[in-house]
Amino acid sequence: MPIYKTIQVNSQTNVKIWHIVESLDFLMSNTELKDESRQRVQKMKSELHQRAFLSVRLLLKAFGYSDSDLIYDEYGKPLLKDGLFISISHSYTYAAVVISTSAVGIDIEKQRQKITAIGSKFIGYEAAYLNINSEHYIQQLTWIWCIKESLYKLYAKLGVSFKEQMLVLPIGADQESTTAWILDKNQRQRFEALVLEFNGFGFAITIPSK
Repeated sequence: MPIYKTIQVNSQTNVKIWHIVESLDFLMSNTELKDESRQRVQKMKSELHQRAFLSVRLLLKAFGYSDSDLIYDEYGKPLLKDGLFISISHSYTYAAVVISTSAVGIDIEKQRQKITAIGSKFIGYEAAYLNINSEHYIQQLTWIWCIKESLYKLYAKLGVSFKEQMLVLPIGADQESTTAWILDKNQRQRFEALVLEFNGFGFAITIPSK
C-alpha cells in the first residue's frame, strides 16, 4: 500500500497521502464499493479520476473506514457517518484524506505555470506581498490556492469569494504555516494553514485557530 506520507496535525487531526501508482484493474479488485460508488466510477471518463477515486477509498480503509461510511450532503461535501469531519483531495498521481474531530479542509495541487493565468481570479489581498519575479512565485500561488480551496471545503458555504473574502497572510518558501481569514459579512474567522511541498505538488491543511 503506497501511503506516501502520514501527518499528525494534532491529537485530533490526522492526514494520509497516497501515491497512486497502481493500475485501475488492481485498484478495482482491491476496493470494496457500494453500488452507488461503483456506478459513479463507471461513469467517469478519465482513468486518472477513476484511480484517484479508488485510492481515496483505500485511504479510508487505512483509517479504519469503508466506502459505506462515507456520505455526501446536498452540496457534495463529504461526511462520515460517525460524525467525525473529513476532507478529501486529489491531483494527478496523489490523493489525500484528513479526518478530524473538528472542521477541517485539505487540498493538493500540482504546481504548474498555468496557475499564473488564473491568479487574478483568486488573488486579492495577497497581491500586496507577492513578487511576480520571485523564483518562488509559482510555489506561493499554488500554496495560496491550496489554502483557499481547503478553506472553501471547510467553510462549506456557497458564494464565498476566494478573492474578496479569503485572506492568506504572507508565507515564505521556507515556512510551513501561516494564518488565513474568512471575512463573511460582519464575521471574521481565523484559521491556521499548514503547507507542504513534495515532488512538484503543493499541499495545504486548514483548521480553525484556537
